[in-house]
Amino acid sequence: MGLGNPGTDHARTRHNAGFWLVDRLAAGRGGSFRRESKFHGEICRVSIEDNELWLLKPATYMNLSGDAVAAFTRFYRLAAEQIIVAHDELDLPPGITRLKKDGGAGGHNGLGDIIEKLASREFFRFRIGIGHPGSRELVTPFVLGRPPASEEDEILASIDEALAVLPLVLGGQINKAMTHLNRRSPAASSSTTTTR
Repeated sequence: MGLGNPGTDHARTRHNAGFWLVDRLAAGRGGSFRRESKFHGEICRVSIEDNELWLLKPATYMNLSGDAVAAFTRFYRLAAEQIIVAHDELDLPPGITRLKKDGGAGGHNGLGDIIEKLASREFFRFRIGIGHPGSRELVTPFVLGRPPASEEDEILASIDEALAVLPLVLGGQINKAMTHLNRRSPAASSSTTTTR
């Protein structure tokens, strides 16, 4: 499940880093997204080794991401543990993506809505670092803005690292995947909890 906002105006904004990940995955596997109204978004199916993987991009806007995720998981009778949510993360710098399971929303409205609609926190997350503007008041324009080219390149490189460990995640080798992504230490970043 890649999180972001629909429309060309939002396509290259930091808040759409989750969309970037699933778009990159689909393109690399020869898949293409199609609109599916019953899931409130766009879906795509790809194969990774012996695994079939559904990709979902909610079209509900970030704050209602849970509507799409819950509709999809109910239809396919998925447990929360079978879901990976890819999302932007203020508390990691560009160039760092981390894998995590469980936990709260950390002020991320998309995650918060998913937790509420699923009534569970037990899903995996690819936390894609986008950096922090340094002040709570600047968060909204920051996440809805496009990063400079150098930062965008760093974000995309970290997404590629996440996709490289995805077969490990699908194979249940979670610790090995986490260790791979943790090899690079993030620079100091703000731990301020903010809502976006």
